Amino acid sequence: MINTNSKPISEFLEKYFLHFNAASLVDAAKAYETQLEKGSKMLVSLAGAMSTAEIGKIFAEMIRQDKVHIVSCTGANLEEDIMNLVAHSHYKRVPNYRDLTPQDEWDLLLKGLNRVTDTCIPEDEAFRRLQKHIVKIWKDAEENEECFFPHEFMYKLILSGVLEEYYEIDLKDSWMYAAAQKNLPMVVPGWEDSTMGNIFASYVLKGELKAATMKSGIEYMTFLADWYTENSKNGIGFFQIGGGIAGDFPICVVPMLYQDMERENTPFWSYFCQISDSTTSYGSYSGAVPNEKITWGKLDIDTPKYIIESDATIVAPLIFAYLLNM
Repeated sequence: MINTNSKPISEFLEKYFLHFNAASLVDAAKAYETQLEKGSKMLVSLAGAMSTAEIGKIFAEMIRQDKVHIVSCTGANLEEDIMNLVAHSHYKRVPNYRDLTPQDEWDLLLKGLNRVTDTCIPEDEAFRRLQKHIVKIWKDAEENEECFFPHEFMYKLILSGVLEEYYEIDLKDSWMYAAAQKNLPMVVPGWEDSTMGNIFASYVLKGELKAATMKSGIEYMTFLADWYTENSKNGIGFFQIGGGIAGDFPICVVPMLYQDMERENTPFWSYFCQISDSTTSYGSYSGAVPNEKITWGKLDIDTPKYIIESDATIVAPLIFAYLLNM
């Protein structure tokens, strides 16, 4: 007889993850759960190559179960989840990536394979397959004198159905599909450095699109300011996967509102957790300990703060599994 109350991953974590980074993982997961129980909203930021690492297999369920209320991600994570959706079978894994010579890397380039650690993204089946359809959506918006955020264009792409013939994974494993279905709020700072951002810029350079058709980072910040103000009644927690702009951009909305807008009643982030393998150091955003954020007006003295010094591709799925009672 199957035990329907079995939670093998959660029970394993509580039994064996008792000290050091392992204990921080469990503590952070329990505190995240407490935030949800008291009605707090949660922001999750995705840096690195989490979409190519197929975080969608579990992150999509977090979105479906309303355990994530807004996402901040890099342009790469925005597009690479969709690329995995439409070109998964064409990806090439390179387990011995540490041993590759410059010539080996060059050979991958000539084959149209762009490497992300141990995984190569196929240019023709991934980048160009999306390009063909997204450019039409960009141009249609411009002809109608409309402008949208990068993630809104991607939602339109997914929901239009034009990619359905290419699907190569189960839709339930795509976090962008789950986000599009819910019209999940999102900010994508620095989108311009992504592949789709580069492609959009090339059309602007050729005079085929106007830059104003794509909403900018400043517009993302003002959107986030309004969203934070409207949703902070019971607190908003900050769960940061990796470092970089995906985390640095949204966390600044609080001091901006409090200091620059002089809205002194703006609450601090009600929870903070960062998964990072960056060495703790002076002058490093990703390596800064959470307490440093107190001096910048981002976190309060009593804000629950956690830093898990480990690989996010290992830690994030475990925390999500705990939150999903797996």
